[in-house]
Amino acid sequence: MAATALAAAHMADVSWKVLELRARSKRSGSIYEPLKSINLPKPEGGSLWEKLDHYYRIVKSTLLLHQSPTTGLFPTKTYGDNQKAKVHDSLYCAACAWALALAYRRIDDDKGRTHELEHSAIKCMRGILYCYMRQADKVQQFKQDPKPSECLHSVFSAHTGDEVFSHEEYSHLQVSFIQNLVFCVERAYRVPDFGVWERGSKYNNGSPELHSSSVGLAKAALEAINGFNLFGKQGCSWSVIFVDFDAHNRNRQTLCSLLPRESRSHNTDAALLPCLSYPAFALDDEVLFSQTLDKIIRKLKGKYGFKRFLRDGYGTALEDKTRRYYKPAEIKLFDGIECEFPLFFIFMIIDGVFRGNPAQVKEYQDLLDPLLQHTCEGCPVVPKYYYVPADFVELEKKNPGSQKRFPSNSGCDGKFFLWGQAVYIIAKLLADKLISPKDIDPIGRYVAPEDQRNVSMRFSNQGPLENDLVVHVALIAESQRLQVFLNTYGIQTQTPQQVEPIQIWAQKELVKAYFHLGVNDKLGLSGRPDRPIGCLGTSKIYRILGKTVVCYSIIFDLSDFYMSQDVMMLIDDIKNALQFIKQYWKMHGRPLFVVLIREDNIRGSRFNPILDMLAAFRKGIVGGVKVHVDRVQTLISGAVVEQLDFLRITETEEAPVFKRLEELDLPKHSKVKRQSSTPNASELEQQPDVNINDWKSKSTYEILQKLNDCNCLASQALLSSILLKREGPNFITKDGTVAEHIERIYRRAGSKKLWLVLRYSAAFAQKFSSSITPHITTLLVHGKQVTLGAFGQEEEVISNPLSPGVIKKIIYEKCHLQDEREAVVQQELVIHIGWIISNSPELFSGMLKIRIGWIIHAMKYELKIRAGGMPAKDLYQMSPSEVKQLLLDILQPQQQGRGWLNRRQIDGSLNRAPAGFYDRVWQILERTPNGLIVAGKFLPQQPTLSDMTMYEMNFSLLVEDMLQNIDQPEYRQIIVELLMVISVILERNPELEFQDKVDLDKVVQEAFHDFQKDHSLPKGSEKQDDMTAFYNTHPIGKKGTCSYLSKAVITLLLEGEMKPSNDDPCTVS
Repeated sequence: MAATALAAAHMADVSWKVLELRARSKRSGSIYEPLKSINLPKPEGGSLWEKLDHYYRIVKSTLLLHQSPTTGLFPTKTYGDNQKAKVHDSLYCAACAWALALAYRRIDDDKGRTHELEHSAIKCMRGILYCYMRQADKVQQFKQDPKPSECLHSVFSAHTGDEVFSHEEYSHLQVSFIQNLVFCVERAYRVPDFGVWERGSKYNNGSPELHSSSVGLAKAALEAINGFNLFGKQGCSWSVIFVDFDAHNRNRQTLCSLLPRESRSHNTDAALLPCLSYPAFALDDEVLFSQTLDKIIRKLKGKYGFKRFLRDGYGTALEDKTRRYYKPAEIKLFDGIECEFPLFFIFMIIDGVFRGNPAQVKEYQDLLDPLLQHTCEGCPVVPKYYYVPADFVELEKKNPGSQKRFPSNSGCDGKFFLWGQAVYIIAKLLADKLISPKDIDPIGRYVAPEDQRNVSMRFSNQGPLENDLVVHVALIAESQRLQVFLNTYGIQTQTPQQVEPIQIWAQKELVKAYFHLGVNDKLGLSGRPDRPIGCLGTSKIYRILGKTVVCYSIIFDLSDFYMSQDVMMLIDDIKNALQFIKQYWKMHGRPLFVVLIREDNIRGSRFNPILDMLAAFRKGIVGGVKVHVDRVQTLISGAVVEQLDFLRITETEEAPVFKRLEELDLPKHSKVKRQSSTPNASELEQQPDVNINDWKSKSTYEILQKLNDCNCLASQALLSSILLKREGPNFITKDGTVAEHIERIYRRAGSKKLWLVLRYSAAFAQKFSSSITPHITTLLVHGKQVTLGAFGQEEEVISNPLSPGVIKKIIYEKCHLQDEREAVVQQELVIHIGWIISNSPELFSGMLKIRIGWIIHAMKYELKIRAGGMPAKDLYQMSPSEVKQLLLDILQPQQQGRGWLNRRQIDGSLNRAPAGFYDRVWQILERTPNGLIVAGKFLPQQPTLSDMTMYEMNFSLLVEDMLQNIDQPEYRQIIVELLMVISVILERNPELEFQDKVDLDKVVQEAFHDFQKDHSLPKGSEKQDDMTAFYNTHPIGKKGTCSYLSKAVITLLLEGEMKPSNDDPCTVS
């Protein structure tokens, strides 16, 4: 059987080769025209013809000659039998053929060359689409669970279009476009990949990272494809591609947060050039563009081209070609001898043409021209890279830039770098003004700064400028009774019945409608995945199955996380949503923001804040955003209308059922109840009247009896949790299943604003906020790591974006052990921190790792300090808005007058480090050959210094990892102070270095013993190992902690040997 399969495979291979040879013998130059057409006679006075003919010859002999006649793809290697094609390279080759075809359109008698070149490009693009459509199963799987094994392949057989490598053999995580692929591309902001160079992290060890270049290309692709009609002028509305504007915006925010870095390990990378400039033009922030480009030029530019990134071993004489991955510390070998790629000089030429900068064009043309090789026929060839030969490596390392480099390919050897060739032709056509930038940028990706304005452009990459956007607002009361009540305060609203025939939907109903987008039974593709619609999406009007629909945002959805039950949080969310819409709305028409007012919102003491907000709407300014309140029927004329024609239903199909917002059927003139329990009664009601430990040992029957007799919601929640763990969620009680009973408790507690009971029942029901995932991603792209888990317990470190299911599992596994409520409070904290870091990132300066459990510990400690000698307020009884305010309080720089113990407790819990801290640890490590150790965590000098660089984020994260085992916040802060002290001492004494491994714990103990000697206390008044007094001591001064730490460090240093120095003033001769 195996022999038969092998023979069949061999026959297939031979067949393809025969077809290829026959095609080549017929075409000799391209798949459409024989090579002899190169020698067509020149038209009279044809100077333009001569120029185009020159480039045509180059394209024919160096590019089209190698295009596969069967798939239209271009191989990565132009020699040998085992030809593989990369989508990336083929796209650039197609763009080159198309650019030259555009130039030929300027000639009436083009001898058929326009048609030939255009169809070479079209055949290539169709070949790519064919290869991708064969992977429909991967698209479907990736939508549900974006993991590497389900990503689309981007390398194929040039002749058959078959996948060449499995995921394990080859690391590529790129995806293409068209509707189902759009769903994949929308998630680029949270899916680590292996980047343009297909190596992942700089260390080439098989680990993916979030790359700015990948996110930028995805953002640009979403902008380009949105609204595109796949059938062109002959198409109709159902053949138009849809892009989720909220998903696009998350990619934009992620890109701006990552830049000017390429990734955690790549401080910068030449892969950013095609992302920032042609063809993507993905960045709309001119300041960030200049900052990023300046860094690329400063760090990577050489005489022969740009390095891809620092310590890149690709193509160097020292790289072991037999191994796929590098060994630890191996990249140090490539420091200073990285290959230089002329390709990026070409990108800078194109960038100069687009930006109208002739000086830049000339500078890089002058640099490029001496680097070009030539074929035997005289066609220019762009070498892939220039390398330092093995014999000259040591000399180059000693004196960077001193040695001559040699090209990787010359053209005469039959080896062509097709990506470089393609971009070279495009650059030359632009520089010679045979085509214009608009020709190769027909959708206007590039917008000059002086032309940028706040207009809606379907393909615009420009960001929002300062504007006076007015957000249209419709106030909807859930009942006529509520409407009448609000009217007495001068607040005009509408009810769901009064907006008919327009329907009001929750965003989750819109999600259900989008399930039908992109469905294809033949390919086995479902529609849009179950992802929430953001506030940009819910600010449009939809035409669905003949109905006109407006949607309210997820912040008004009661079925979501309980934080929406807090009216103060709701008000905050509304203001944030309006700010967000004002900043990022880029469509024709006005956004229509539906404010849904529920009777629950106005009960008790929360009515006044709601009334104040509604009064602000009436005045026309809410949180600094201009708003215009009117009836839905009036506002609809100026809104953006989205036609969801993919939902077209034939007579044989059953139409999907959607649930609209129904008006509450309450007596119109009955009184709205605004009474609430007194604070004391409310607090009493939150406290359970049963001891859960006593009831755990009782029988199920007894628990059911108590549950039936009990009126206290807190007690009901605790008793239900015992049944839940013992009998399962489907166990039947008097009022239905246990799960249903807990859900009822959750709703009743929400209505009464009993936060302790709410958190208990939410934890027992394992509630999970859908907004956790994007907020964690927000923290990650701000350069932070996130840890979930209770203080003092095992924590889970999140360093890459994860799916909602995985995050939920982590939360309920790590936070549920000691106190069930911790699982939901940690979700609250993630959401709060996500919003705060977006608006006020400076509050998190010096905090590289956001340890949620430790922050909760800091908040509880702060409540204890505030209480003085009285019992501290219970964090779990506080409303979400009060929790957020407490979080903001502890994030603020500590107030004067607080003791140093208190300060160190808070700063240590927040994992806050002083400016330049990680750079100083690097300098310490350079003088500590045997490394550092603290709390059992060892940071070795090697391979750390060889693998990493000082300013690399991964090194900072490694230092944080070393500090991870410390279990006391105040002790962690003392260790941070100690490291700063060591750094200063070493900086001032360059002749000193540590001889042995430095145990930071021992150094602190030595300092503490000296402190005890100077602060001797009466016997028995204090434990010998109690460091409270030390923690509460000012760091500066004669008796400050730093003086004791300095003494211990100097003692340790003087135990070793001193390095002799030539300029030592103590040396006589």
